[in-house]
Amino acid sequence: MDISRRKSGVSYFRFLRILKINMAPSTIVTFISLLLLVVTLAAVSAKSKYTFATIESCSGCSLNRLPDVKKFIFEDVPKYNNVEFKHIQGASPELVLYDENEEEVERLNLVSLTRDECNDLLLSKGFTKSIPKKDEI
Repeated sequence: MDISRRKSGVSYFRFLRILKINMAPSTIVTFISLLLLVVTLAAVSAKSKYTFATIESCSGCSLNRLPDVKKFIFEDVPKYNNVEFKHIQGASPELVLYDENEEEVERLNLVSLTRDECNDLLLSKGFTKSIPKKDEI
């Protein structure tokens, strides 16, 4: 019984040694290439996951108790591409994200966020601010 274990152990280590000598450089290169491909695809898909967004909220009432969120909605949101404000009576402020099929993908509550955090959230979801047009003379 000890001999069979020893033989199988020897052949296993011999196999590993052969594998390490003959395939290590190409295996490492292949692994690194695949890893870079996966990271790149993840970054691309994260940026293109959302095509447009709406901020749903009432325009007064509870929003008056959230001055940062109110300033974000009425001063910052109009500056973003593919983001609009949707008035819903009595609704708590939420960011609603949609995909290319106009289906809701994600809904995030904005109540506990500051104005800067709301802007950072939109930027992190891949939305950009529109470039202001200069007045032509």
